[in-house]
Amino acid sequence: MSYFVYILKCSDGTLYTGWTNDLDKRLEKHNSGKGSKYVRARLPAKLAYSEKLANMKEAMARERAIKALPRASKLKIINQ
Repeated sequence: MSYFVYILKCSDGTLYTGWTNDLDKRLEKHNSGKGSKYVRARLPAKLAYSEKLANMKEAMARERAIKALPRASKLKIINQ
């Protein structure tokens, strides 16, 4: 099973970072309003970045690391 860390760009320009084992399904949930409360209030959201990782532990650690970054660093990751 693969795991992904992703960054969404919300309609208000903010960024949301999360992890999942099914990226397409998770994006569908977010944009249907059944994902996180944060994204639900800022729809529509577009996938700006995703990264495939080997396991859940790595995905969770990468999510934490990205969330700790300032916005400018997140934008650099997106624009790589």
